[in-house]
Amino acid sequence: MNNNGALQKPIGSGFNGKSTSTEVIKTVDLTGKIAIVTGGSTGIGLETVKTLATAGARVIVPARNIEKAQTNLQGISNVEIEEMDLMNHNSIDAFAKKFLSSDRPLHLLINNAGIMWVPLRRCSRGIESQFAVNYLAQFQLTANLWTALKKAKGARIVNVSSQGHQFAPLNFDDPNFENREYETLKGYGQSKTAVNLFSLELDNRAKKFGVRVYSLHPGSIGGTELAREAPLELFIQMGFCDENGKMLPAVADSLKTIPQGASTTIWCATSPLLNNIGGVYCEDNDIAELHLGQDFSTGVKPYSVDETNAKRLWALSEKMTGISFQPN
Repeated sequence: MNNNGALQKPIGSGFNGKSTSTEVIKTVDLTGKIAIVTGGSTGIGLETVKTLATAGARVIVPARNIEKAQTNLQGISNVEIEEMDLMNHNSIDAFAKKFLSSDRPLHLLINNAGIMWVPLRRCSRGIESQFAVNYLAQFQLTANLWTALKKAKGARIVNVSSQGHQFAPLNFDDPNFENREYETLKGYGQSKTAVNLFSLELDNRAKKFGVRVYSLHPGSIGGTELAREAPLELFIQMGFCDENGKMLPAVADSLKTIPQGASTTIWCATSPLLNNIGGVYCEDNDIAELHLGQDFSTGVKPYSVDETNAKRLWALSEKMTGISFQPN
Protein backbone atom coordinates (compact mmCIF):
# COMPACT_ATOMS: atom_id res chain seq x y z
CA MET A 1 0.00 0.00 0.00
CA ASN A 2 1.36 3.42 -0.99
CA ASN A 3 0.58 4.78 2.45
CA ASN A 4 0.64 8.55 1.88
CA GLY A 5 3.55 8.23 -0.53
CA ALA A 6 5.62 5.59 1.29
CA LEU A 7 6.29 3.77 -2.00
CA GLN A 8 7.28 6.92 -3.91
CA LYS A 9 10.91 5.94 -4.37
CA PRO A 10 12.70 5.09 -7.65
CA ILE A 11 13.40 1.37 -8.05
CA GLY A 12 16.18 1.52 -10.65
CA SER A 13 14.32 0.61 -13.83
CA GLY A 14 17.37 0.97 -16.06
CA PHE A 15 15.50 3.52 -18.19
CA ASN A 16 15.25 7.31 -17.96
CA GLY A 17 13.45 10.33 -19.39
CA LYS A 18 15.11 9.95 -22.76
CA SER A 19 14.16 6.29 -23.20
CA THR A 20 11.60 5.59 -25.93
CA SER A 21 8.56 3.33 -25.85
CA THR A 22 10.28 0.94 -28.27
CA GLU A 23 13.27 0.61 -25.95
CA VAL A 24 11.08 0.02 -22.90
CA ILE A 25 9.05 -2.76 -24.53
CA LYS A 26 11.98 -4.45 -26.28
CA THR A 27 11.89 -7.69 -24.26
CA VAL A 28 8.11 -7.83 -23.73
CA ASP A 29 5.79 -10.16 -25.67
CA LEU A 30 2.10 -9.21 -25.54
CA THR A 31 0.80 -11.91 -27.88
CA GLY A 32 -2.75 -12.85 -26.86
CA LYS A 33 -3.23 -9.77 -24.64
CA ILE A 34 -6.13 -7.34 -25.08
CA ALA A 35 -5.64 -3.61 -24.49
CA ILE A 36 -7.89 -0.55 -24.60
CA VAL A 37 -6.22 2.84 -25.13
CA THR A 38 -8.34 5.99 -24.87
CA GLY A 39 -7.09 8.94 -26.88
CA GLY A 40 -5.25 6.38 -29.00
CA SER A 41 -5.55 8.09 -32.35
CA THR A 42 -3.23 11.07 -31.73
CA GLY A 43 -0.08 12.07 -29.85
CA ILE A 44 1.34 9.81 -27.19
CA GLY A 45 -1.82 7.71 -27.28
CA LEU A 46 -1.20 6.83 -30.92
CA GLU A 47 2.42 5.96 -30.09
CA THR A 48 1.17 3.79 -27.21
CA VAL A 49 -1.17 1.91 -29.57
CA LYS A 50 1.62 1.34 -32.12
CA THR A 51 3.98 0.07 -29.44
CA LEU A 52 1.49 -2.33 -27.85
CA ALA A 53 0.29 -3.64 -31.23
CA THR A 54 3.85 -4.20 -32.45
CA ALA A 55 4.50 -6.26 -29.29
CA GLY A 56 1.56 -8.50 -30.20
CA ALA A 57 -1.38 -7.05 -28.28
CA ARG A 58 -4.86 -6.63 -29.74
CA VAL A 59 -5.63 -2.93 -29.17
CA ILE A 60 -9.09 -1.39 -29.08
CA VAL A 61 -9.11 2.36 -29.67
CA PRO A 62 -12.30 4.20 -28.71
CA ALA A 63 -12.55 7.50 -30.59
CA ARG A 64 -14.94 10.43 -30.88
CA ASN A 65 -13.96 11.04 -34.50
CA ILE A 66 -13.95 7.63 -36.22
CA GLU A 67 -12.80 8.98 -39.58
CA LYS A 68 -9.79 10.74 -38.06
CA ALA A 69 -8.92 7.62 -36.05
CA GLN A 70 -9.08 5.43 -39.14
CA THR A 71 -6.76 7.79 -41.00
CA ASN A 72 -4.23 8.06 -38.16
CA LEU A 73 -4.26 4.33 -37.34
CA GLN A 74 -4.07 3.17 -40.93
CA GLY A 75 -1.51 0.42 -41.51
CA ILE A 76 -1.28 -0.66 -37.86
CA SER A 77 -2.29 -4.29 -37.47
CA ASN A 78 -4.12 -5.71 -34.43
CA VAL A 79 -6.24 -2.57 -33.97
CA GLU A 80 -10.02 -2.16 -33.59
CA ILE A 81 -11.67 1.28 -33.63
CA GLU A 82 -14.89 1.92 -31.73
CA GLU A 83 -16.95 5.02 -31.07
CA MET A 84 -16.81 6.79 -27.70
CA ASP A 85 -17.13 10.41 -26.58
CA LEU A 86 -15.75 11.05 -23.08
CA MET A 87 -17.94 14.15 -22.72
CA ASN A 88 -21.02 11.94 -22.97
CA HIS A 89 -21.59 9.45 -20.15
CA ASN A 90 -24.07 7.45 -22.26
CA SER A 91 -21.40 7.01 -24.93
CA ILE A 92 -18.97 5.61 -22.35
CA ASP A 93 -21.63 3.12 -21.19
CA ALA A 94 -22.35 2.06 -24.79
CA PHE A 95 -18.68 1.45 -25.59
CA ALA A 96 -18.12 -0.61 -22.45
CA LYS A 97 -21.29 -2.63 -23.03
CA LYS A 98 -20.16 -3.48 -26.58
CA PHE A 99 -16.72 -4.57 -25.38
CA LEU A 100 -18.17 -6.70 -22.58
CA SER A 101 -20.49 -8.40 -25.08
CA SER A 102 -17.38 -9.82 -26.82
CA ASP A 103 -16.71 -11.77 -23.59
CA ARG A 104 -12.98 -11.06 -23.79
CA PRO A 105 -10.67 -10.43 -20.84
CA LEU A 106 -9.03 -6.99 -20.65
CA HIS A 107 -5.34 -7.18 -19.77
CA LEU A 108 -4.46 -3.50 -20.17
CA LEU A 109 -6.65 -0.43 -19.74
CA ILE A 110 -4.72 2.70 -20.68
CA ASN A 111 -6.74 5.78 -19.69
CA ASN A 112 -4.69 8.16 -21.81
CA ALA A 113 -7.19 10.69 -23.20
CA GLY A 114 -7.15 14.17 -21.75
CA ILE A 115 -7.80 17.85 -22.39
CA MET A 116 -6.05 21.01 -21.17
CA TRP A 117 -6.17 24.78 -21.45
CA VAL A 118 -9.87 24.79 -22.33
CA PRO A 119 -12.46 27.48 -21.52
CA LEU A 120 -15.28 26.68 -19.12
CA ARG A 121 -17.61 24.12 -20.67
CA ARG A 122 -19.60 21.28 -19.23
CA CYS A 123 -20.18 17.65 -20.18
CA SER A 124 -23.52 15.89 -20.68
CA ARG A 125 -23.89 15.65 -16.88
CA GLY A 126 -23.18 19.36 -16.40
CA ILE A 127 -19.71 18.72 -14.96
CA GLU A 128 -16.72 20.96 -15.82
CA SER A 129 -15.07 19.42 -18.86
CA GLN A 130 -11.51 18.88 -17.57
CA PHE A 131 -12.74 17.09 -14.45
CA ALA A 132 -15.22 15.14 -16.57
CA VAL A 133 -12.83 14.03 -19.34
CA ASN A 134 -9.54 13.78 -17.46
CA TYR A 135 -10.91 12.02 -14.41
CA LEU A 136 -14.60 11.07 -14.12
CA ALA A 137 -14.56 9.38 -17.53
CA GLN A 138 -11.69 7.20 -16.23
CA PHE A 139 -13.71 6.30 -13.15
CA GLN A 140 -16.81 5.44 -15.19
CA LEU A 141 -15.02 3.48 -17.91
CA THR A 142 -12.96 1.50 -15.40
CA ALA A 143 -16.04 0.69 -13.33
CA ASN A 144 -17.90 -0.48 -16.42
CA LEU A 145 -15.02 -2.67 -17.59
CA TRP A 146 -14.27 -4.15 -14.16
CA THR A 147 -15.53 -7.68 -14.91
CA ALA A 148 -13.28 -7.92 -18.01
CA LEU A 149 -10.27 -6.62 -16.06
CA LYS A 150 -10.85 -9.19 -13.32
CA LYS A 151 -11.22 -11.92 -15.94
CA ALA A 152 -7.68 -11.23 -17.21
CA LYS A 153 -6.21 -12.57 -13.95
CA GLY A 154 -3.35 -10.09 -13.91
CA ALA A 155 -4.56 -6.85 -15.50
CA ARG A 156 -2.99 -3.42 -15.25
CA ILE A 157 -4.72 -0.05 -15.39
CA VAL A 158 -2.54 2.89 -16.39
CA ASN A 159 -3.99 6.36 -15.82
CA VAL A 160 -2.12 9.15 -17.59
CA SER A 161 -1.80 12.07 -15.18
CA SER A 162 0.53 15.06 -15.31
CA GLN A 163 3.04 17.14 -13.42
CA GLY A 164 0.19 19.63 -13.79
CA HIS A 165 -1.40 18.03 -10.71
CA GLN A 166 0.88 20.49 -8.90
CA PHE A 167 -1.26 23.38 -10.17
CA ALA A 168 -3.99 22.56 -7.65
CA PRO A 169 -5.22 20.06 -5.08
CA LEU A 170 -8.77 18.83 -5.50
CA ASN A 171 -11.32 21.33 -4.22
CA PHE A 172 -13.77 18.95 -2.53
CA ASP A 173 -16.13 21.80 -1.64
CA ASP A 174 -16.50 23.00 -5.23
CA PRO A 175 -14.99 20.60 -7.78
CA ASN A 176 -17.41 21.82 -10.43
CA PHE A 177 -16.63 25.56 -10.25
CA GLU A 178 -20.17 26.46 -9.23
CA ASN A 179 -19.20 28.91 -6.46
CA ARG A 180 -15.76 30.11 -7.54
CA GLU A 181 -14.29 31.73 -10.60
CA TYR A 182 -13.12 29.28 -13.24
CA GLU A 183 -9.38 29.13 -13.85
CA THR A 184 -8.38 26.64 -16.52
CA LEU A 185 -5.08 25.62 -14.89
CA LYS A 186 -6.78 25.04 -11.53
CA GLY A 187 -9.36 22.91 -13.32
CA TYR A 188 -6.61 20.93 -15.00
CA GLY A 189 -4.60 20.62 -11.79
CA GLN A 190 -7.45 19.25 -9.69
CA SER A 191 -8.46 16.82 -12.47
CA LYS A 192 -4.96 15.33 -12.52
CA THR A 193 -4.75 15.27 -8.72
CA ALA A 194 -7.97 13.25 -8.89
CA VAL A 195 -6.36 10.82 -11.34
CA ASN A 196 -3.53 10.16 -8.87
CA LEU A 197 -5.88 9.73 -5.91
CA PHE A 198 -8.14 7.40 -7.91
CA SER A 199 -5.16 5.28 -8.96
CA LEU A 200 -4.09 4.96 -5.33
CA GLU A 201 -7.50 3.94 -3.99
CA LEU A 202 -8.36 1.69 -6.95
CA ASP A 203 -5.11 -0.22 -6.48
CA ASN A 204 -5.94 -0.72 -2.80
CA ARG A 205 -9.33 -2.17 -3.75
CA ALA A 206 -8.32 -4.09 -6.89
CA LYS A 207 -5.02 -5.77 -6.05
CA LYS A 208 -6.67 -8.75 -4.36
CA PHE A 209 -8.17 -9.55 -7.77
CA GLY A 210 -4.77 -9.37 -9.50
CA VAL A 211 -5.39 -5.88 -10.92
CA ARG A 212 -2.70 -3.23 -10.34
CA VAL A 213 -3.03 0.48 -11.02
CA TYR A 214 -0.56 3.28 -11.85
CA SER A 215 -0.63 6.99 -12.62
CA LEU A 216 2.13 8.84 -14.43
CA HIS A 217 3.49 12.07 -15.83
CA PRO A 218 4.51 11.49 -19.46
CA GLY A 219 6.66 14.61 -19.62
CA SER A 220 6.32 17.87 -21.53
CA ILE A 221 6.02 16.76 -25.12
CA GLY A 222 6.23 18.54 -28.45
CA GLY A 223 3.92 17.77 -31.35
CA THR A 224 0.70 16.74 -29.55
CA GLU A 225 -2.76 18.32 -29.83
CA LEU A 226 -3.10 19.07 -26.11
CA ALA A 227 -2.54 22.82 -26.50
CA ARG A 228 -4.87 23.32 -29.45
CA GLU A 229 -7.23 25.62 -27.50
CA ALA A 230 -4.62 27.39 -25.38
CA PRO A 231 -4.47 31.20 -25.63
CA LEU A 232 -1.00 32.68 -26.16
CA GLU A 233 -1.32 34.72 -22.94
CA LEU A 234 -1.24 31.50 -20.90
CA PHE A 235 2.02 30.34 -22.47
CA ILE A 236 3.59 33.76 -21.85
CA GLN A 237 2.30 33.73 -18.24
CA MET A 238 3.83 30.28 -17.67
CA GLY A 239 7.18 31.34 -19.14
CA PHE A 240 6.97 29.07 -22.17
CA CYS A 241 6.99 31.79 -24.84
CA ASP A 242 8.08 35.38 -25.40
CA GLU A 243 5.49 38.07 -26.15
CA ASN A 244 5.65 37.23 -29.87
CA GLY A 245 4.66 33.63 -29.26
CA LYS A 246 8.11 32.19 -29.89
CA MET A 247 8.98 29.27 -27.62
CA LEU A 248 11.94 29.99 -25.35
CA PRO A 249 15.04 27.90 -26.21
CA ALA A 250 15.29 26.37 -22.71
CA VAL A 251 11.68 25.22 -22.97
CA ALA A 252 12.16 23.76 -26.45
CA ASP A 253 15.26 21.87 -25.27
CA SER A 254 13.33 20.33 -22.36
CA LEU A 255 10.54 18.85 -24.49
CA LYS A 256 10.34 15.10 -25.06
CA THR A 257 9.65 13.48 -28.39
CA ILE A 258 6.38 11.57 -28.73
CA PRO A 259 8.14 8.14 -28.46
CA GLN A 260 9.83 9.39 -25.27
CA GLY A 261 6.50 10.73 -24.00
CA ALA A 262 4.76 7.39 -24.44
CA SER A 263 7.52 5.38 -22.77
CA THR A 264 6.43 5.77 -19.13
CA THR A 265 2.92 4.60 -20.04
CA ILE A 266 4.45 1.51 -21.67
CA TRP A 267 6.75 0.95 -18.68
CA CYS A 268 3.85 1.09 -16.23
CA ALA A 269 1.82 -1.25 -18.43
CA THR A 270 4.49 -3.91 -18.93
CA SER A 271 7.46 -3.72 -16.54
CA PRO A 272 7.97 -6.89 -14.46
CA LEU A 273 9.53 -4.66 -11.79
CA LEU A 274 6.00 -3.49 -10.97
CA ASN A 275 4.48 -6.97 -10.56
CA ASN A 276 4.17 -6.51 -6.80
CA ILE A 277 3.85 -2.72 -6.63
CA GLY A 278 0.82 -0.55 -7.42
CA GLY A 279 -0.90 2.68 -6.55
CA VAL A 280 2.23 4.69 -7.37
CA TYR A 281 2.82 7.80 -9.47
CA CYS A 282 5.60 7.41 -12.03
CA GLU A 283 7.68 9.63 -14.31
CA ASP A 284 10.70 9.14 -16.59
CA ASN A 285 10.21 5.35 -16.55
CA ASP A 286 10.49 4.89 -12.80
CA ILE A 287 8.54 5.56 -9.63
CA ALA A 288 8.65 9.27 -8.80
CA GLU A 289 9.72 10.74 -5.46
CA LEU A 290 7.52 12.88 -3.24
CA HIS A 291 7.75 16.58 -4.06
CA LEU A 292 7.78 18.51 -0.81
CA GLY A 293 8.82 21.95 -2.13
CA GLN A 294 6.67 24.85 -3.27
CA ASP A 295 8.13 25.06 -6.79
CA PHE A 296 6.77 23.40 -9.93
CA SER A 297 9.14 20.47 -10.27
CA THR A 298 9.51 16.73 -10.62
CA GLY A 299 7.81 14.32 -8.24
CA VAL A 300 4.34 13.93 -6.78
CA LYS A 301 2.69 16.25 -4.25
CA PRO A 302 1.72 14.61 -0.93
CA TYR A 303 -1.91 15.80 -1.28
CA SER A 304 -2.03 13.77 -4.50
CA VAL A 305 -1.18 10.45 -2.80
CA ASP A 306 -3.08 11.02 0.44
CA GLU A 307 -5.10 7.99 1.56
CA THR A 308 -7.84 10.06 3.22
CA ASN A 309 -8.26 12.25 0.14
CA ALA A 310 -8.35 9.14 -2.05
CA LYS A 311 -11.22 7.59 -0.09
CA ARG A 312 -13.06 10.89 -0.03
CA LEU A 313 -12.68 11.21 -3.81
CA TRP A 314 -14.09 7.71 -4.35
CA ALA A 315 -17.28 8.66 -2.51
CA LEU A 316 -17.50 11.94 -4.42
CA SER A 317 -17.00 10.13 -7.75
CA GLU A 318 -19.81 7.68 -7.02
CA LYS A 319 -22.06 10.61 -6.14
CA MET A 320 -21.17 12.66 -9.24
CA THR A 321 -21.53 9.74 -11.66
CA GLY A 322 -24.34 7.85 -9.96
CA ILE A 323 -22.20 4.71 -10.21
CA SER A 324 -21.59 2.39 -7.27
CA PHE A 325 -18.11 0.99 -8.00
CA GLN A 326 -17.26 -1.66 -5.42
CA PRO A 327 -14.71 -4.08 -6.96
CA ASN A 328 -15.72 -7.63 -6.02
